[in-house]
Amino acid sequence: MTSIHAFWLAGRQTTGETTFDVTSPWDGRLVAKAAVPTDAQVEEAVAAAYAVRDEFAATPAHARAAALDHVSRRLVERTEEIAQLISAENGKPIKWARGEVGRAVSVFRFAAEEARRFNGGEAQRLDTDAGGQGRLALTRRFPKGVVLGIAPFNFPLNLCAHKVAPAIAVGAPIILKPAPATPLSGLILGELLAETDLPAGSWSVLPVANDKMPALVQDERMPVISFTGSDKVGYAIMDSVPRKHCTLELGGNGAAVVLGDFSSDEDLDWAASRIATFSNYQGGQSCISVQRVIADASVYDRLVPRIVEAVEAQVTGDPSDPKTDVGPLVNEDAAKRVESWVDEAVKAGAQLLTGGKRDGATYAPTVLADVPADVTIACEEVFGPVLTVKKVDGEAEAFAAVNDSKYGLQAGVFTHDLQTAFRAHRALEVGGVVIGDAPSYRADQMPYGGVKQSGVGREGVRYAMDDYTYERVMVLTGLAL
Repeated sequence: MTSIHAFWLAGRQTTGETTFDVTSPWDGRLVAKAAVPTDAQVEEAVAAAYAVRDEFAATPAHARAAALDHVSRRLVERTEEIAQLISAENGKPIKWARGEVGRAVSVFRFAAEEARRFNGGEAQRLDTDAGGQGRLALTRRFPKGVVLGIAPFNFPLNLCAHKVAPAIAVGAPIILKPAPATPLSGLILGELLAETDLPAGSWSVLPVANDKMPALVQDERMPVISFTGSDKVGYAIMDSVPRKHCTLELGGNGAAVVLGDFSSDEDLDWAASRIATFSNYQGGQSCISVQRVIADASVYDRLVPRIVEAVEAQVTGDPSDPKTDVGPLVNEDAAKRVESWVDEAVKAGAQLLTGGKRDGATYAPTVLADVPADVTIACEEVFGPVLTVKKVDGEAEAFAAVNDSKYGLQAGVFTHDLQTAFRAHRALEVGGVVIGDAPSYRADQMPYGGVKQSGVGREGVRYAMDDYTYERVMVLTGLAL
């Protein structure tokens, strides 16, 4: 009999009146049933979070840090179990699922460290003007209130961690809403949080149906919304709650630039390997996967065959097999969408260098050249295992091609030249520039987010903590400074 995964309401495990099926994208098997909270239970969770907000904000740093450390340790202890769960519900190859658990371990560890040093306060003497004689300003940060964290399916554990850990670190209650396709990883976090001494109501994990979300988004008791997902949904959320603080991580169409100085055989083999790996890891379902390769004309003809060979070497298959590099997309509809975008590009004149085939929810790693600028795959985020290659003449044209996009999340620049690296950092309209590697590198403690339609605000533990809090100044008077 298939188990029913209960949800977490104000720190306690419970079920609702209905369930929904969680199925494997690989073979369609039933992985589990997830309990769905009723409207009354959602209200109870929000009310509890709102009621505990002052108590939670006042908890000592050591208590919050201890809870975060506990979750980090328990993730280590249960790594293989949780990785298997991620792979089952998401279709992610097991090697990438294990890596995701490792990243979540780090996120909670970073949050514990930040909780211990956050909010010590900044002192500023005010007697720099005569009217401020004897006065000192002390500025500290305080939680804005309850956080509504909305997580996506592609990193079902780690992106939940990026919502939950910073909130706990600053003492902000959080309602976590995992993606309907992949709720089990978020519910596992509930199990681990339940083992801590955090106040009841300070966290809940609720697999709320998407059609029930508008009312939750607009609830005034939750002044902060942290959303990761599509730009269409993210901006609809922001537009519906203009007075709330919204952090939106909305994706991109990551570019990898290979410049003329990156020209040795060793250089080009490295670039091709990294591009092939990170256009296809997670089935291409990563906001910073390589979608566009922009290569200088001096290296293009030597680079492209290497990319095709490296892409064709990616092992596609059963995500439970440790040898598998590329698993299925989240469902067959997603694979059909990718298929339609590639077919559109080919019909418009693009060259299909490899791939272009679908089998159920699996789409073969694909490389396209000579892609017309106006087709969908050239303009939108493909969120699948597809990359395009483009030839340019020189650095300026390459950087202009990167910026010729409505998105601006991250870009990779393969160069050895330090001056070029700094010019790229200045010129590229993105949230992050990775030198000497693909745009897909992310350290979970660094600021992560984009510009243009890639969103607003930043993830990365310390930076999310800033987003969840505001500055409050206290002025002391009559001091002998």
